[in-house]
Amino acid sequence: MPIMVQISQSVILRDAKRIVIKVGSSLVTNEGRGLDEQAIGEWCRQMACLIRDGREVIMVSSGAIAEGMKRLGWSVRPHAIQELQAAAAVGQMGLAQMYETKLRLNNLGSAQVLLTHADLADRERYLNARSTLLTLLKLGVVPVINENDTVVNDEIKFGDNDTLGALVANLVEADALVILTDQKGLFTADPRKDAQAAFVHEAKAGDPALEVMAGGAGSSIGRGGMITKILAAKRAAGSGASTVIAWGREPDALVRLAQGESIGTLLVAQTQKTQARKQWMADHLQMRGSVVIDDGAASKLREEGKSLLPIGMVRVDGDFSRGDVIGVLDSEGREIARGLANYASTEARLLCRKPSSEFEKLLGYAAEPEMLHRDNLVLTR
Repeated sequence: MPIMVQISQSVILRDAKRIVIKVGSSLVTNEGRGLDEQAIGEWCRQMACLIRDGREVIMVSSGAIAEGMKRLGWSVRPHAIQELQAAAAVGQMGLAQMYETKLRLNNLGSAQVLLTHADLADRERYLNARSTLLTLLKLGVVPVINENDTVVNDEIKFGDNDTLGALVANLVEADALVILTDQKGLFTADPRKDAQAAFVHEAKAGDPALEVMAGGAGSSIGRGGMITKILAAKRAAGSGASTVIAWGREPDALVRLAQGESIGTLLVAQTQKTQARKQWMADHLQMRGSVVIDDGAASKLREEGKSLLPIGMVRVDGDFSRGDVIGVLDSEGREIARGLANYASTEARLLCRKPSSEFEKLLGYAAEPEMLHRDNLVLTR
């Protein structure tokens, strides 16, 4: 049996400010019969309600290949990778157009974002994707994300959009991941085969018992089914995001979840997102470099919890890239903090003792004003 928790959905979902919503192809395409205009319109209406309530929302949506097959007149899913990629390319046009239309009816802008595993494995592309998504959210635009099936193959795919949803939740440090599926949630066994199967309302994300219930990791039963959702919740919990698995056609599911109603299965992350990120930085054993800062900057970090600005940097040591964890040393050479670098070492050397107003002239572009943002910085002394 899974370990049950005593944390109510009314707290976690009600308080969530940044939410990633994932919908599967069976819902989006009405079991493969082409895009379900009514269902997509309903989710877009609910997302608009959440945004008006002060939330930030990202949609991860499957359905491109199924829609492409319909447009190409194919009744049987092809096996050849180039045909699947062609179907994805054709179908993605319809998928993006549908979300654009339905979101605009609710006075919301939309943006299409196609990601591959390589985008999130490469440090520079990972940070660029993160910056783009966070900027879109600031602008009040809803990013609609799908895997870029046109350019990937089975060896480099995420595997399923449940995994992609979890990785996006980690990427933007979401408070919650909502997986809308064609099932009510998780049961202790298959209710179609076991009359004693009980519904799991709440449990701890990452509990090994959940994987056993869902068919076992990597089993043929679980492939593409509930097991991928359980593993996605485990992955999302690593950055502090809790996950809800709920029936996608439940009336007003997103709105009711945001109001604190208990719908579906809640898998609770055991670590708060800020703690998870900062603990990871604090535990980082290998750092490629460091910056030495003056006493004024050290005081602002220690006593005021400020970000580190390049104007307070005296020297840059080592060879590091944007996104690397680097140390922050005081004037006596003692490490007082560490964090994620917004600039590579070659750029940081140019920015030492310089105000942000000069960055564009020095670098040829304008980016973050901080060397280390306070959200990506942890004190070590």
